[in-house]
Amino acid sequence: MSCRPSLCAGGRMNRDVLKRYSLFIAGLVFTALFAVLGWLVSPWFLTGLVVAAPLAALGVRDWRQTRWTLTRNYPVAARIRWLALSLRPYLRAYIVEGDREGKPFDMRARNLIHARARGFNDTIPFGTELDTASGEYEWLGHSMEPANDPDRNPRIDIGGPQCGRPYNASVFNISAMSFGSLSGNAIEALNLGAAKGGFYHDTGEGGISPYHLRHGGDLVWELGTGYFGCHDGEGNFDPGAFAEKARMDQVRMVEIKLSQGAKPGHGGMLPGAKVTEEIAETRSVPVGETVISPNSHPAFSTPVELLEFAARLRELSGGKPVGVKLCVGQIHEVLAVMKAMLKTGILLDFIVVDGGEGGTGAAPKELSDRVGMPLTDGLVTVRNALVGTGLRDEVSLAASGKVFSGAGLARNFTIGADWCNAARAFMFSIGCIQAQRCHLDTCPTGVTTQDKGRQRGLVVDVQGPRAARFHAKTVEALTEILGAAGLTHPRELKPHHLVHRIGESDAASIDQVHDFLALNALLDAPEETIYADWWEAASADSFRAQIPLDPQGSRAPMKAAAD
Repeated sequence: MSCRPSLCAGGRMNRDVLKRYSLFIAGLVFTALFAVLGWLVSPWFLTGLVVAAPLAALGVRDWRQTRWTLTRNYPVAARIRWLALSLRPYLRAYIVEGDREGKPFDMRARNLIHARARGFNDTIPFGTELDTASGEYEWLGHSMEPANDPDRNPRIDIGGPQCGRPYNASVFNISAMSFGSLSGNAIEALNLGAAKGGFYHDTGEGGISPYHLRHGGDLVWELGTGYFGCHDGEGNFDPGAFAEKARMDQVRMVEIKLSQGAKPGHGGMLPGAKVTEEIAETRSVPVGETVISPNSHPAFSTPVELLEFAARLRELSGGKPVGVKLCVGQIHEVLAVMKAMLKTGILLDFIVVDGGEGGTGAAPKELSDRVGMPLTDGLVTVRNALVGTGLRDEVSLAASGKVFSGAGLARNFTIGADWCNAARAFMFSIGCIQAQRCHLDTCPTGVTTQDKGRQRGLVVDVQGPRAARFHAKTVEALTEILGAAGLTHPRELKPHHLVHRIGESDAASIDQVHDFLALNALLDAPEETIYADWWEAASADSFRAQIPLDPQGSRAPMKAAAD
């Protein structure tokens, strides 16, 4: 027997409504039921209202509100989805993901760092879990005559011929992380680790806080576009305020931040809610006001002006090494800095290359994912720029970006780095669990929050030594690799030591995968290098390209910006 269409449709509609409103209706029914039973049978039934009444009230609220479509159509029930979404990252990280699937650091990497920081066994049984036929696989070549006595504490002298107070640094150090992005306890723990382990601690662009100074660990003072701690209140560089801090014995080098891998070409922002009295004092800004760093430096706008600013900082600091940190973007701009050094005779003491895979507490997704050159490509580019212009012996080169192991250090040394910096790896060493709540001020381990209650979980005297232990064990792993390769110091690692898999059947040393320029190649015959067009486009007097780099365009020089 068939039913009329209108009745069937009505039946389906009623069933759909019942399904969508089931939890809401259950809340109403049980609220009424427990109230009646509590009145007529026993007051004990009223205890059921503790669950039923809030459920009914929540359903009424969801049904009446207009902000969220799902909760309006599925009162109460839609909130189960919210719960699942909020728990998803944690369930995935601890239950679903394989040891090598997590991003940006997989469980294998995090476990290695935690084991070394805590002094646990960091060896593995039964062989590698890596796919050695994968196109991403690399290996370091060992020697038939291993070295028995590699340098157990390898260090590097930083400071060119124009530097009066060179610095002898560890080959592995803490990369830039600001007070404000990190909690005071985290900064203090990292600096305690640096002091105990004999390596340096980069302040990040947020200035030098009391927590950086409490344990006496070596500091590299990073100057971003906001000049925090040394600006005049209008955003301009204040030489007097800079000199006062830069001449402190604990400050060993000064680093001009041009860009960072996680958000290259983007100024920083610290929400006013996070600008506490301590942060305001450190950054010389008003309490409670949002702090915005400009995209570019007010103190210079050309390669020559950049070098003149660096020379001024070197003089104001009393002759300490001054360098730059950048994520490589447009290659002609890197070459422009080389041309400026050749033209003026003013040398940078060092260049830190930050890879596009670098991290930060908060960054626009598009910039983090798609802007900026990855570390390998950027390191090769700057290495070639320095070698090709004959400046490599005067300017030291560092690598920063997702480094956490002795093998990672060795890899960067083969490409040309003198030392390496790490940020997130040292965060893991003091308790970070990659909860990725940095931008919400709700970090569960107290590392990236200004909430005093959450910071309480991070005990400086416990976590500081763990940072030092992680450093020591990682450098020890590096020296084991050096010994296996028949070498005694990381500077002896060369491109031929690193082999990269190309497909499943072929492999080549890294200098066959990437072009490595010969000494003075850009001076002697730039037209014969892969950088020919970029070299011609580079100018010591401008960061802008001097010829069109569009292959369809004219090779005639571009008009000056003033035209």
